[in-house]
Amino acid sequence: MATEPASVLEPIPAGNGREYEGTVVHLASEYWPYARTGGLAEAVRGIARYQAAAGAETLVFLPLYRIIREGFPEIEPCCEPFPVSIGARTETARIYRRHTPPDQPTVYFVEHDGYFDRDGLYGTDSGSYPDNHLRFSFFCKAVLQWLPQVSPGPTLIHAHDWHAALAPVYLRTVMAGDRHCDGVGSVLTVHNAGYQGHIGREALPEIGLPDSLFSWNYMEWYGRANLLKGGLVFADMVTTVSPTHARELRTRTGGFGLQETFNDLQDHFVGILNGIDYDVWDPSSDRWLEFPFSVDDLSGKAKCKAWLQEKRGLPVDPEIPLFGMTARLAEQKGFDILLQAGMIPRLDAQWIFLGEGERRYRDALQALADQAPDRIAVHFEFTEPREHQLLAGADFLLMPSLYEPCGLTQMRAQRYGALPIVRRVGGLADTVEDRITGFVFDEYQPWALEEAVHYALDLYKDRTSWENHVREAMTRDWGWERSVHQYQRVYHQAAEARGAFVEIHRARSRP
Repeated sequence: MATEPASVLEPIPAGNGREYEGTVVHLASEYWPYARTGGLAEAVRGIARYQAAAGAETLVFLPLYRIIREGFPEIEPCCEPFPVSIGARTETARIYRRHTPPDQPTVYFVEHDGYFDRDGLYGTDSGSYPDNHLRFSFFCKAVLQWLPQVSPGPTLIHAHDWHAALAPVYLRTVMAGDRHCDGVGSVLTVHNAGYQGHIGREALPEIGLPDSLFSWNYMEWYGRANLLKGGLVFADMVTTVSPTHARELRTRTGGFGLQETFNDLQDHFVGILNGIDYDVWDPSSDRWLEFPFSVDDLSGKAKCKAWLQEKRGLPVDPEIPLFGMTARLAEQKGFDILLQAGMIPRLDAQWIFLGEGERRYRDALQALADQAPDRIAVHFEFTEPREHQLLAGADFLLMPSLYEPCGLTQMRAQRYGALPIVRRVGGLADTVEDRITGFVFDEYQPWALEEAVHYALDLYKDRTSWENHVREAMTRDWGWERSVHQYQRVYHQAAEARGAFVEIHRARSRP
């Protein structure tokens, strides 16, 4: 078996290597607080915000969804409408902007009411929009076409997930030969490889790409075209959101069918852990908590627990362990093994579940809550204040994920003194130290999860030992600063590769 590059196995060492000095342009389908369905919005915001705070010229582009128009009426157009040609069709785009302080990223929005003035970001309860490939191809092409207006100098595109993966494809195919485009470096970050953007071969002309790209070494994938694969092939560098997940993506069991493509990237593929925003996630100053607390004074956490118990209709009892789970109600999050374990109604503990998602999990959790309303509470309308309050009041956080590229909730939970119970996958393996800052199990089986829960309950019985573990978890540093420095060095590597390419081709074109 081939040896994996060291850059995949370990994070890039802090303090080593050169950093990129040009403009960084993020393309994403979500960005907090404008549009969010999950962790993607917060991850992109975290990277961009800390880059800008460190002095880097940072721009962000996202579609102008209806939810943004309604929630942020102060955004305004910053250019006249302009045509965008994609294959045989020509559409009209316009760029909007919201003014932000100098130390924050400049955020731009791409307007096309036909594509983005809709109820949902990606679809409705009935399923995904059938023209998502058209919507996001337009988004990518419009940004690239307008980019020289705001970044005429050294520029690097940082595309996020399949929705933006066509940006590096366009740069190196239909836009190749343009002096500005040829000099733009590109990085693609894979936040969730479970979503790839599959389309039929016949749709390639619709997104302005030649049929020659329908090849196993470009975009063909089991008889269909794969937009994420195209981005992987054409980007100058590729990252994912934790070192462990970078290893997993190179394997047959963890690569979502793209393991060969990830392996072909060799040292052009690295894992960089996400972080959390300590300005937002700080229990000593959290505006949504009734009682602040810190690692030096945990009395406020006990009060937060009592407040949460009363708020959720549970008996106020400081001695009974309280388990919380805040997650999208989906198979990925481990609800199958949690429900199969059958421990929720059996164990002497309280349980609070917060999240939106699939009805089958919602119905199962609601049935448990109906059977034992004095020990189980559910809330299927997710809000940020509720998540803060749950982590502040809970003793333990459940996160038994089937897969988890990075995960943010386990970092937040440690910051708030709720010890995570996690499966050893992706970023969970990189951020939770077993029996020190939480509890880690391996097998995706109900018995393995229940075993970890019992270890947690045993620790809780010894309150002095439990508080020592809580304090240790609260001191772990999961801030964005280290990750942002690692991204800057990846950008430098991408820019160097792009610069070498340009010089070679200029030399070939000289008489």
